[in-house]
Amino acid sequence: MIKDEYNVIGVMSGTSLDGIDLVYATFSYNDGWDFKILNAETVAYSSYWYTVLKDLISKSLDELKNIDLDYTAYLGVVIQNFITKHQISTIDAVCSHGHTALHQPEHKLTYQIGNLPVLADILKETVVCDFRVQDVELGGQGAPLVPIGDQLLFSQYDYCLNLGGFANISMELDGARIAYDVCPVNIVLNKYAKQLGFDYDDGGQIAASGSELLALGNLLNALEFYKAKPPKSLGLEWVNKNIFPLLDAAKLEEKDVLKTFSNHIAHQIAWVLKKDSKVLVTGGGAYNDYIISKIKLNKQVDIIIPEPELVEFKEALIFAFLGILKLRNEVNCLNSVTGAMKNHSSGKIFLP
Repeated sequence: MIKDEYNVIGVMSGTSLDGIDLVYATFSYNDGWDFKILNAETVAYSSYWYTVLKDLISKSLDELKNIDLDYTAYLGVVIQNFITKHQISTIDAVCSHGHTALHQPEHKLTYQIGNLPVLADILKETVVCDFRVQDVELGGQGAPLVPIGDQLLFSQYDYCLNLGGFANISMELDGARIAYDVCPVNIVLNKYAKQLGFDYDDGGQIAASGSELLALGNLLNALEFYKAKPPKSLGLEWVNKNIFPLLDAAKLEEKDVLKTFSNHIAHQIAWVLKKDSKVLVTGGGAYNDYIISKIKLNKQVDIIIPEPELVEFKEALIFAFLGILKLRNEVNCLNSVTGAMKNHSSGKIFLP
């Protein structure tokens, strides 16, 4: 489907479990890509779905397949409600990431629920989804996938940094796009904020009030992942194995865990940035004033936090864009980023 303009819906559910992000956007091509977000919304998860999704990695494959059926149906309702609410009538495709249940690329395994063919039947629309599986089959990490969007939509910045469940970064290096996961962010911070009765650490205020345990910070910074060269990616399994045991063994108050880990995040991010570079920061962590200030303290950089719509919906926007590239049979997955054997056009197209 090659044309100059596309109207698409992008759908993203991330590891921080904030909810389902939906955008309706127009993309146009004229010697380069432009976009305009027309509608955007986050649908928070009910306590039921929050609990189910939080425990996915403990489920068997058969259990995941049953959850997948239910989640795909639920996702269909959420997307249909979005279409109805905003009176959207022109849709070239619904482009959905789904929700990651398993991500173990070293075992050639990645599984995102919510990507079943029935989604196209529920919506009566073309659906483009399941963007990670092919990359893993080709020897790649299956992540991150956003960098092709960074390259084609946000090339005016030296770095694109997303602070979501994990921090991931992309940049041009020696004529190729390079991107990787830097460290965990909200997937860790939100856990300890919730223990204090908050959904998240608003602005990093709790962290700011805590005390740092330098010995714990040193243990975190010494983890092998940080010494590995890209391509590399992180998942909840890695956090459960490497991060939570260290934090819990320290037996600190939550505010001190938040302070120590927030400083760790800032340290790891500043380490990969070059001095005086322009850094576009998006994702929920862009609102964490404490972490942003610590990054600036660690490295002299120009941090640009765009309008809230882009901060909160950039990933959903780019998954919409990945779907367009798939419809055009154009590269949407870069081997310089994921380590796959070749660049490729990833995703599955389901027709109603």
